[in-house]
Amino acid sequence: MQGLADFLKSIGAARFGAMIAVTAALVGFFAFVIMRVTTPQMTTLFTDLTVEDSSGIIKDLERQGIQFEIRNEGSIIMVPKDKVTRLRMKLAEGGLPKGGGVGYEVFDKSDALGTTSFVQNINHLRALEGELARTIRAIDRIQAARVHLVLPERPLFAREAPEPSASIVVRVRGALEAQQIRAIRHLVASAVNGLKPQRVSIVDEAGQLLADGAAADPEQAVGEERRISFEKRIRKQVEDIVSSVVGSGRARVQLSADFDFNKVTQTSDKYDPEGRVLRSSQTREEQSMTADNNGQVTVNNELPGNQQNNGVAAKDQSKKTEETNNYEISRTTKTEVTEAGRVNRISVAVLVDGIYSKNDKGELAYQDRTKEQLDRISALVRSAIGFDQKRGDQVEVVNLRFADAPSTAPISEPGGFLGMLQFTKDDVMYFVELGVMMLLGLIVLFLVIRPLVKRILASDEVAAAISGVLTGPAASEEAAPAAQPLLPSGAASAIDVATIQGQVHAQSVHRVGELAERNPNETVAIVRQWLSESAK
Repeated sequence: MQGLADFLKSIGAARFGAMIAVTAALVGFFAFVIMRVTTPQMTTLFTDLTVEDSSGIIKDLERQGIQFEIRNEGSIIMVPKDKVTRLRMKLAEGGLPKGGGVGYEVFDKSDALGTTSFVQNINHLRALEGELARTIRAIDRIQAARVHLVLPERPLFAREAPEPSASIVVRVRGALEAQQIRAIRHLVASAVNGLKPQRVSIVDEAGQLLADGAAADPEQAVGEERRISFEKRIRKQVEDIVSSVVGSGRARVQLSADFDFNKVTQTSDKYDPEGRVLRSSQTREEQSMTADNNGQVTVNNELPGNQQNNGVAAKDQSKKTEETNNYEISRTTKTEVTEAGRVNRISVAVLVDGIYSKNDKGELAYQDRTKEQLDRISALVRSAIGFDQKRGDQVEVVNLRFADAPSTAPISEPGGFLGMLQFTKDDVMYFVELGVMMLLGLIVLFLVIRPLVKRILASDEVAAAISGVLTGPAASEEAAPAAQPLLPSGAASAIDVATIQGQVHAQSVHRVGELAERNPNETVAIVRQWLSESAK
């Protein structure tokens, strides 16, 4: 303890405080480095969480004692990367996340004994809305959805029941296509009894009306969707086949299709005069005679049976025969129904870039495509669209130079061993953190620890030099035997020994002076220590 106390007195209060501060800084720095390196790498557990789901997941993580981070006001939860898969399965077992709505699980913990029919109906409506919202969120580009259903009851003594309706609010990434909007309407209409797709309204988070629920002509909307889908499909086919010839991104295709959405029904009857068939036949015969009564007209003569034939011959006799034949003539009835959505005409415009090649200077030189190449591209386009000259289809292929030239250095993906060294963003950030920590460690080592060690060693060297000067005769006697073997024998050896001793003393004094000038505080402390030792 006495040696420790003497050492602390010798170094002084200022040096002792400096050493404590440097030691505390080094301990804190290395503790921070160790904690940062040993901290597990965090990754996303769930995103776009509601407040209810976020609170339930946090309670479960705290109960399990798992480290987590909350970001974006609780909608994103981060956990250690090596525990993500296990935590997702564990939370799924407990029904988390629920999706921000109440589904049919509302009936799992209900007391049927004290529940009225009104409460049951409300719970059924809530469950149906929640299940529909979850199903809609499963569609691509939809982040969140909320469904409101109106299911009116039929009033008593009413002839017509009111129709149900639905309102849907969605939050989307980008924009929904017409086909996706139509699919949502039909999805909700199919899940609710009596609901028609035309009675479903859809609004996005910006308040834009996507479907107003009062389409006047739904068939016309379907027809426009069919035309757009047809143009998109044909344009994609043409772009694929042309790009395979001229290169990716070196062709532009525009296509327009003229559709006829009128439905036509035509009925025609055709008679065959040669195909006669006898249907019925009727024959009628009539015969009459007229006698001469000498012009006497009496009642007796007119009575039946009183006419007497006195042998007078008939004066007039007639006979009539009629025959009626009815025939069936062959008839063909033909009814033709032409559905809506016929393609009347297709027009295609294809713009292709020229050929680029390097000249002698290594620069890209543009060259137009030949007429033979354009004719071949036109033939490919005609085959792709099903060209029909009778209906007036048009195909135009034009070669013009694009404003942006192709890049000279195509990007190639690394393969082989380099392909295996593809790191993710988290890996890159982890390596960057390690590099920063190593750099800070080197800076502290060379700028803090190394000067401190040199300063301590310099103090010891000053003390040794001063002690050598004060004990000059003893030092010269010790140095003389070492130098004597190197000196020649004889009378000149004494002179050389004296000269060498003088040089050694001079060098020692000069060195002590320099050290004292560079380290005055240490020199004063050493002198004070010697004075205190002499007094003792």
